[in-house]
Order: sequence, then structure tokens, then C-alpha cells
Amino acid sequence: MGMLLILMTIGGLISAFILLVISLWTNKIWLRNFVVGGVAVWFIFYIAMLFGFSLLSEEKTLGFDEPKEFCGFYFDCHLHTAVSDVRKTRTIGDKTANGEFYIVEVKVSSDAKRAELGLHAPKFEVVDEQGRRYERLENLSLPEDAFERKVPANGSFEDEIVFDLPMNAKNPRLDVSEGIGIDKVIESVLIGDEDSILHKRNYFKLDADRIAGR
Repeated sequence: MGMLLILMTIGGLISAFILLVISLWTNKIWLRNFVVGGVAVWFIFYIAMLFGFSLLSEEKTLGFDEPKEFCGFYFDCHLHTAVSDVRKTRTIGDKTANGEFYIVEVKVSSDAKRAELGLHAPKFEVVDEQGRRYERLENLSLPEDAFERKVPANGSFEDEIVFDLPMNAKNPRLDVSEGIGIDKVIESVLIGDEDSILHKRNYFKLDADRIAGR
């Protein structure tokens, strides 16, 4: 629905611009007032819907193997990510954590029928109960573009990413997002989208329920 309303807004603005030019060219004041009033009413409606959906949204924490969908071109929601496993350790090779290493197994899958699809500029962060955010360790994780590789139809792949979290980090959860530049701008005003203004997010649990070796 969000993308449909965006397309309606763009189409409406183009039509309104044409009608406004006609009204000025023909000096039809009633037409000018109708166009300006119609645009104002539509934007009030759109802004109310945007903030209404965001304020009514609920934060959600997904369990292990519970998928989160991503919508390519905002219509075909075939790509999914999920956390399939988490391991904790103080050392990896000759590296020692400042707190504790979380080795997170991330699965990327597609339920598309034919096309190969891939995430666009995915970003992985961990957020704890206090709202502190932690970037993944680049030197111990695969490069982010490894998660951009194409997934065949009905296929999947799994790779690990590593975080160094403080020992006192409570309720750490993984936040996965994608897109840059114009994608983020569009999604910020897309009604009902997770990345829209004030919308609550879906996170992946990283707690000890399924820590390997425990």
C-alpha cells in the first residue's frame, strides 16, 4: 500500500502541475484554487497516514530461524534474512575480545520462483537494552558485500559476522537493514515501511537460549 500511495502522490503532483499551468494560462482562478486545495488535502492525508502507521507500529524481536522479509523494488518481497545460530567466545585465533565475541550465523534466502535476487548494501548492527549500538568487526567478519551476492530462486546461503559486545550488554539484538541514498529517502516517507519515520523495527534475538556449546 505504501508504494502505491507514493506512486499516486507522484502522479497527482504531475497532474496538479499541468492543471496549475493551465489555470494560470487561462486565468481560471477557480481551477487554481481547486488544484492548490486538492494538493493540500492530499498531503495532510498522506502525512497523517505516515505518522499514524508509524506510531501504531510495534517493535518485534524475531527468534532463531524466524525470517525477516525485504522487498525488492518495494513490491516483490521474496528476500529474507534470519539468524540461524549464535556462538559466544572470548577469543578467536589470536584475537581477544574487549568483552565477548558474538559469532552470528546469518541466513539469506529467497522464495522467488525464477529470478536471482540479492540484498542491496546490507548493514548489520547490534543494539542492546540501553539503546547502545555496536558495529560488526570488519577484520573478523566477511566484507558486507559478501551478503550482496545473488541468491538463486528458492535458494539460500549462510555466513558469519562477528561482534565484540561488553560483558554488561543486556538483551543484545541484531538489526539488519539495506539500501543507501535514494532508497533510504523513499523508504523514510513510505507508509508502513520499517525504515519510515518513527516506525518501530524488527530485530533478531541474540540471547543465550540457543548459544552453541552451552
